[in-house]
Amino acid sequence: MLPALAVAGLLLFGGLAQSQAVENDAAPTGADMLRQFLQETQTLRATFHQELLGPDNDVLELATGSLSIRRPGRFSWHYAQPIDQLVVADGQNLWIYDAELAQATVAPLDAATPASPAMLLSGDATLDTEFDVLETFDAETLSWVRLAPKPAGTDFKEVLIGFRDGLLNQLRLLDSLEQVTTIEFFDLEVNPAVADAVFEFDPPSGVDVIGEAR
Repeated sequence: MLPALAVAGLLLFGGLAQSQAVENDAAPTGADMLRQFLQETQTLRATFHQELLGPDNDVLELATGSLSIRRPGRFSWHYAQPIDQLVVADGQNLWIYDAELAQATVAPLDAATPASPAMLLSGDATLDTEFDVLETFDAETLSWVRLAPKPAGTDFKEVLIGFRDGLLNQLRLLDSLEQVTTIEFFDLEVNPAVADAVFEFDPPSGVDVIGEAR
């Protein structure tokens, strides 16, 4: 069950070390690109590849799927492989559906941790209030920003966000078990038209539902 938990469990994210607006001809940093992304992106659609590495860099889980976001408060992560799972936020509820188990859980979206990658990308949480920016740097042909959540008790310690040519390319999350989840995005579309139905979930007949939707 790790694919959905990697998003919903890490919920599924600061006072910048003040990298303010780019001055003169200085190249924008990863922090600058993240700020611009949060200001200008209303919807997003992409496919993704996800990898979970253990503390010894052994591969624990591989997954692929697709993602849609509409800010604020709506997203849909569909895991196609290795098992069919769906994580949907409809603005009020957070649904996690496991097709193989024929089970869905639902909880209030506002109970999700604001300082989490999914809520940073899709919610109305702000970078400054929920995260500290530890550093920005260029590596692997990407511009990176390294963040740490300000609130105590989150399920991850750090997140790296990588941009290529100003477009979101990767998320890397370090959790409390020293495991690293890497999510790489492909076929990224910024501000496409996304139908309302993408962010709606109606449990199929016969599915066991845990919790109550608002």
